[in-house]
Amino acid sequence: MNRRKFLTYVGCGCCGFVINSCTTAPITDRKQLKLIPEAKLNAQAAQIYEKIKEKEKLSKDTKSLNEIKEIGKKMEDAISIYFENSNIPDPTIYFDWEYILIENKKVKNAWCMPGGKIAVYTGMLDITKNTNGLAAVMGHEIAHAVAKHSVERASRGVLLNTSTQVIDILSGGKLSSVNRVTGMNTVGLLSQIGIMNPFNRKQESEADYLGMIFSSLSGYDIRETVKIWERMKEQNKGKAPPEFMSTHPSAENRIKMINSRMNEIILKYPPLKI
Repeated sequence: MNRRKFLTYVGCGCCGFVINSCTTAPITDRKQLKLIPEAKLNAQAAQIYEKIKEKEKLSKDTKSLNEIKEIGKKMEDAISIYFENSNIPDPTIYFDWEYILIENKKVKNAWCMPGGKIAVYTGMLDITKNTNGLAAVMGHEIAHAVAKHSVERASRGVLLNTSTQVIDILSGGKLSSVNRVTGMNTVGLLSQIGIMNPFNRKQESEADYLGMIFSSLSGYDIRETVKIWERMKEQNKGKAPPEFMSTHPSAENRIKMINSRMNEIILKYPPLKI
């Protein structure tokens, strides 16, 4: 089979697969590509989460853990009620929500795996300071899961890897040649900086926006969100990489976006009766 026919067959096959796998993100209606089954990622995430619980030292601060669980439950309910009231299928219907607090003061972070598996590090509590601040952080992480960002990233990774291999074959191995000449995965690095990083930053901005919506719907004061990023900016002063090298927007850009959407969210997404 010559290269032109090969490209035609592969191109047609990929297009059909991609078109059938396109959906939209909840609320924002951003077009998404999902090639990986969500159930598969959720199952894998649940297994990894169990291993993390065994490996990491879990905090004995029951007061903070209970607060995390309370915020999480309010958001779970608010999200389900919002989608039900909007006559939109609930994207969290198959989630098995779970919350842990990991004892590590040095790590100022939190995360949410596919399917609603959430972890907060005790170091993050020094940044959140209060309940509204903690809700802002959890809203952001929960938004990643609700918007199926992990499914989307995995799908884009598969598509990018497949496309790179096809291009390498059709070009007679020129991409592989570039990597050999430079002695590193130059093509992968350029793809990361030029394609994946900008896409990841877009997801982070979307999670900021959706997270504020979920916090507001749950009855928390989203004005605390700006203060969170001001504290994070101060914490990371001089340590943050240039934005184009990062998977996250800069603190300055996040603060600008948050301030620009604040009033709209407060008015459009008032607290629900839970």
